[in-house]
Amino acid sequence: MNIQIFGLNKCFDTKKAQRYFKERNIKFQFIDLSQKSLSRGELNSVLSNFNSLEDLINEKSKYYEKSFIKYVAGDEAKIEKLLECGELFRTPVVRNGKAATIGYCPEIWKTWE
Repeated sequence: MNIQIFGLNKCFDTKKAQRYFKERNIKFQFIDLSQKSLSRGELNSVLSNFNSLEDLINEKSKYYEKSFIKYVAGDEAKIEKLLECGELFRTPVVRNGKAATIGYCPEIWKTWE
């Protein structure tokens, strides 16, 4: 398994995801979205697991209003906003190869073991 956790240090679900993998002695790589966002390739890989780009956007983020992402027309423009500001993502985004989840999803992670 090649687990990557994209999240924020202040996010409780991100901390729970990290604890989930630590307790099972599963190595993972943590990427702090406040420091570095997903690359375009990583974002495309994550998007392939979901029906809509809206699933990735955190409407409760303080950056949501500041970025004006809800007023942006077109998915490509929204993708650019997400790539610019990692704090716009719902967290944690957990990847295992091409599989990905958003939020705390231990029921799915169990199938990865």
